[in-house]
Amino acid sequence: MAPIIDATRIRNIGFIAHIDAGKTTVTERVLYFTGRIHKIGGVDEGTTAMDWMAQEKERGITITSAATTAEWKDYNINIIDTPGHVDFTAEVERSLRVLDGGVVVFDAVAGVQPQSETVWRQADKYNVPRICFINKMDRVGADFHRAIGTIVHRLGANPVAIQIPMGAEDGYRGAIDLVDEKSWVWTEEGGETPTEGPVPEEFMEEFRNYRAVMIEKVSETDDDLMLKFLEEEEISNAEIKAALRRATIANKLVPVVCGTALKTKGVQPLIDAVCDYLPSPLEVAPLIGKEPKTGAEIVRPPGINEPFSALAFKTVSDPYIGRLVYFRVYSGQAETGATLFNSTNGRRERLGRIVKMHAQRREDVEVVYSGEIAAAVGLKDTSTGDTVCSQDSPIILETITFPEPVVSVAIEPKSRADQDKLTEALIKLSDEDPTFKVKYDDETGQTVMSGMGELHLEILVDRMKREFNVEGSVGMPRVAYREAISIPARGEGRFVRQTGGHGQYGHVVVQIEPGETGSGVKIEDKISGGAIPREFIPSAQKGVSEALSTGPLSGFPVIDVKVTLVDGSFHDVDSSQVAFQIAGSMACKDAINRAQPKLLEPVMSLEVVTPGEFLGEVLGDLGRRRANIRNIEGESDIQVVRASLPLGESFGYANSLRSLTQGRASYSMEFDSYQEAPKSLVAIT
Repeated sequence: MAPIIDATRIRNIGFIAHIDAGKTTVTERVLYFTGRIHKIGGVDEGTTAMDWMAQEKERGITITSAATTAEWKDYNINIIDTPGHVDFTAEVERSLRVLDGGVVVFDAVAGVQPQSETVWRQADKYNVPRICFINKMDRVGADFHRAIGTIVHRLGANPVAIQIPMGAEDGYRGAIDLVDEKSWVWTEEGGETPTEGPVPEEFMEEFRNYRAVMIEKVSETDDDLMLKFLEEEEISNAEIKAALRRATIANKLVPVVCGTALKTKGVQPLIDAVCDYLPSPLEVAPLIGKEPKTGAEIVRPPGINEPFSALAFKTVSDPYIGRLVYFRVYSGQAETGATLFNSTNGRRERLGRIVKMHAQRREDVEVVYSGEIAAAVGLKDTSTGDTVCSQDSPIILETITFPEPVVSVAIEPKSRADQDKLTEALIKLSDEDPTFKVKYDDETGQTVMSGMGELHLEILVDRMKREFNVEGSVGMPRVAYREAISIPARGEGRFVRQTGGHGQYGHVVVQIEPGETGSGVKIEDKISGGAIPREFIPSAQKGVSEALSTGPLSGFPVIDVKVTLVDGSFHDVDSSQVAFQIAGSMACKDAINRAQPKLLEPVMSLEVVTPGEFLGEVLGDLGRRRANIRNIEGESDIQVVRASLPLGESFGYANSLRSLTQGRASYSMEFDSYQEAPKSLVAIT
């Protein structure tokens, strides 16, 4: 059996940031210095350990979150490298749900960028303690102090510098530790170990100023230190470090360190800060879940002696060993071959194999303990967000919420032979990615796939081609319009056929009138005096229903209408059910044509959250898309626009909004109602 790891020496962390801030480069250097890899790869060359997918190597971006484990000074650090692109926000969401701490990477030139705001909000949602790493200190225009200013201004956070840089741009050569009062100097590019020494005299004044600010900020979070600070007593470095750790875990402060990962400067102090200030699994708040049957609240403390509970946060189709389920153990322990209980769906599962992941490479382990992150083979009925636990002490943990897909396209196989392969590929990909939805539209006859953005869908289509060897043609989906009528009208349908011998006779008169919005279709029978025999009335109603399924304008269903059978006639010999069905359909079509039919388009309820400086551009774009602005509310610098937007005008809105607002606005959209379409649209459809 594997040795039990001291949970106080475990750190579950993730690297999160805006695209191109340097997350993967930082992760690569951390793995190198912890001895996990022996050669440093580069993002531009496609040789990093964590970007292992073909699409990641080609584009130089992270698409899927990759997990690995490293060791540093008797600490076990479980690391997840997350994507920065907004299309892959689900990967960040599910990673933050299971992590105890985060390292937020910022570009020293740009500071806080649009996606930095999104990942920061996601970390706030799950109360994840953070450390900030100001990266790229060697770039032209790098400004450590301005970058910290953007964290305060744009994120509303409370950062505290625990390091200050020695120089910037070409002159960046090291950092000064404000807590331990020492300096690190990296002598040359790629210098493995920094030279440790005292604070240089030229930086002494800046050091004293920043250390005073740090001590004051830390003291504000601790009553004992505040008393010492006010009485101007000496505060030891150990006291500062302990109080800073408590404040970081409580999300009162965010320590800030600096470096340039590409030149391997500042990475070792960053790993030290992760171990010193981010929490172990035992230091986060106790787990609160629910009892599956009663829904009663259960508090489950972390620890290997507690009943087993874990949350599945990711599923992957591995080409060699099948379906892999990534999970985070919150309490207890589990061995290979153990029988577990999926409390989310009520099924028993067998833990076939347990593997520790290093990007796409696997290392088998016999047992996992509380606080660890691993992947399992054999959990056939477990999906993202499910809880697996001990059957004797079942618990349901808080699941992961994902944003709804915002972009849809139609997909069809290039050849008939690919149909089954395409269906299988779509099912597997939607199992892996909760923000990728697939549905078959009966009205348009299309398979429609929905995702978080055009890049997201482009990557998925590329993966289908490479991993499942199936090619699909992608196009825009048709909008599902509807038809309605404007005024009441009367219609008559007479079906008479005489072909020698037994003939056909059916005669139906209907009254049609518009219903209220959302009332659907109502068909009533008010035949009196036996004008149509009772046995033929269901057939006449069926004919009416068929006529309503394809309207006269564009062939879309007619809705919000009331049709009443009012009169008709029959023939003793020639009348039949088929004749009355056809007559009913003819009568209904005649009535619709007389009732001034109109085309209805689906209208979405839209909410846009945008920084105030882009409000004019957002409103202008909505005006061009025939949107109806309902109201605008402002809160500080953020403006919320609520509007109704025709679905046909919403295609491409995600990319348009990003380009208008530098990626800083977000929106949500859901179906609202059907409303009359402009006359110009009738001709097109």
